[in-house]
Amino acid sequence: MTVPSRSSDLPIQVIRHVWIPLADGTRLAARIWLPEDAENAPVPAILEYIPYRKNDMTAARDETIHPEFARAGYASVRVDLRGSGDSEGIMTDEYSPTELDDGLQVIAWLAEQPWCDGKVGIIGKSWGGFNGLQLAALRPPALAAVITVCSTDDRYADDVHYNGGVVLGSEMLPWAATMLAYNARPPDPAVVGDAWREQWLARMETSPRYIETWLAHQRRDDYWRHGSVCEDYSAIDVPILAVGGLYDEYRTTLFRLLDNLSSPVRALLGPWSHNYPHQGVPGPAIDFIAESIRWWDHWMKGRDTGADQLPALRAYVPSSAPPDEDRTERRGRWVAEKSWPAADIAEHALPLEAAHRGGPAALSSRSGAGSLSGEWLQFGELAAQQVDQAPDDAVSATYTWPKLTEPVEIVGTPEVILTVSASQPIASLAVRLCDVDDDGASRLITAGLRNLTHHDDHERASALQPGTPRTYRIPLLATAHRFEPGQRIRLAMSAAYWPWAWPAPEAVEVTLLAADDDALVLPMRTAGDDDYSDETFAPPPHRPQRLQTGDEPMCKTIARELGTGRTSLEVHSTAEVRDPDDGLHYRALEINRYDRQPAEPASAQVECLRTERVGRDDWDTRVEATSQMSCDTTHFHLTSEITGYENDVEVFAQSWTTSIPRDFN
Repeated sequence: MTVPSRSSDLPIQVIRHVWIPLADGTRLAARIWLPEDAENAPVPAILEYIPYRKNDMTAARDETIHPEFARAGYASVRVDLRGSGDSEGIMTDEYSPTELDDGLQVIAWLAEQPWCDGKVGIIGKSWGGFNGLQLAALRPPALAAVITVCSTDDRYADDVHYNGGVVLGSEMLPWAATMLAYNARPPDPAVVGDAWREQWLARMETSPRYIETWLAHQRRDDYWRHGSVCEDYSAIDVPILAVGGLYDEYRTTLFRLLDNLSSPVRALLGPWSHNYPHQGVPGPAIDFIAESIRWWDHWMKGRDTGADQLPALRAYVPSSAPPDEDRTERRGRWVAEKSWPAADIAEHALPLEAAHRGGPAALSSRSGAGSLSGEWLQFGELAAQQVDQAPDDAVSATYTWPKLTEPVEIVGTPEVILTVSASQPIASLAVRLCDVDDDGASRLITAGLRNLTHHDDHERASALQPGTPRTYRIPLLATAHRFEPGQRIRLAMSAAYWPWAWPAPEAVEVTLLAADDDALVLPMRTAGDDDYSDETFAPPPHRPQRLQTGDEPMCKTIARELGTGRTSLEVHSTAEVRDPDDGLHYRALEINRYDRQPAEPASAQVECLRTERVGRDDWDTRVEATSQMSCDTTHFHLTSEITGYENDVEVFAQSWTTSIPRDFN
């Protein structure tokens, strides 16, 4: 396969601010990058539609993407969602019907502009990847193609709220706290004028209480079905390039889209975390802009770029390596599957009875496992990545197969078949797949959680009958990995895994019953001669950066009291962007604290602190938000407060407390 190149380097113009009118009178704020002669020679438009502020928060990233598309002959457009950035209105939720209706109007507006030839594509990572799929399912006439990165087709199964029906302790409140602060940031008076303060106060007054909404829907119900394109894959009829990373939580989506879409679909799975691949960490990063242009040129300009002949799946397969090896770059190679389902990938069951069993048969929720797991949602920071799992393995039940004499390569979604019983009506399991070295070091490959009260699906829950056996099929997050000869494959299981999994309400033991059919099912791949080489993807080119950024490395500390076993984690991260041309300055601080005493399930607590600062010259604003989540045996308890400052003078303050019943969680 030919390595793609950037098709042209046209002179471009940048329109820093444009208003897009909506039917209800609201205006959305956009920034547009255009070829200079686009009004004389109209071009296709590419839309990125997200709530992360085009002027500051994503401005540095935007300048690595949208000018490049414009140089290749596209009108590239970054639009702030309603109620974010400089856009008018109020945001009410993620992926709301209003957001999607606005998106349809934006697409129609783009198609009607004199510089657009009537065709529109959508690109987006995370939020923009989600709504790219959602908008595709609504079939706007002008939409011609989509590139979705780090996204999901199933909002309940694969987002930051639940996994396997388990409340994600490490993600749900932190993301809710982040959005509480994000929604409260002001528009820029240089764009909106004197109305900025009134709009800012309205945003703080109405900032949604996301955490309350999400915890009010602890099962997969109509709330989560909305915006989940898996409800009707046939609704999507445009070509989809789905992109994910092995260290991003959304990677399983790629395989479900390959399995279910009838429109042209190609998947690209790299070694990255939650980043665009040209900024991919761990590396190797690739020239993703060139990959994208190949996709756009074929489906929107009718050029024969070979995009329709790409393999169904291109995946990076890391090789066995010590857990402490350089974590900025993963050793491995690219492989390709021409069609899907792939002829050389088949499920192979490894019976648990063939493995060496270590640890207790009865797993206690008093286990201290989980602190070495790394972040569930990673952005490539070293502090976010997993470390040696051996200490967690030592307090878990493990099944370790003999040393391999031949390599074992897996690509796809592993599954675990387990028969268990529990001592309480509510229990959960955390299951990890690890690659174990000769010296006992254990590298986490993938994992999955399961609320055991969700036996058949996540729409229904029922209390467990203590001591009664139940068999489960537990999917792990999709992965690609090569276990080298001499390594050992390990399955590790825990009845508690903090802070990923919110603990069950009562101390519980989950007993592994070792039924004959219990197994680890791996999607094993037979290596072929058509594997890609490392030269298939060019590295991203370097262009000088106009904006000044000042992110500091994430800092993570873990403390454990030897007497009580109490585990405390604290994670700090910062971000900073300064525009030297107009003086706009953005700074953000995030602190997450996780605390749990294993002997007391109801002791689990998460606290999140957020500071968002935006200013220029003598205009300075600051938003501080704090959220806490704790529990007892029957309820989750939530407290939040938000405070706004203008030039260090408090102009707004609000706090609230509520409790949400636990629903078999």
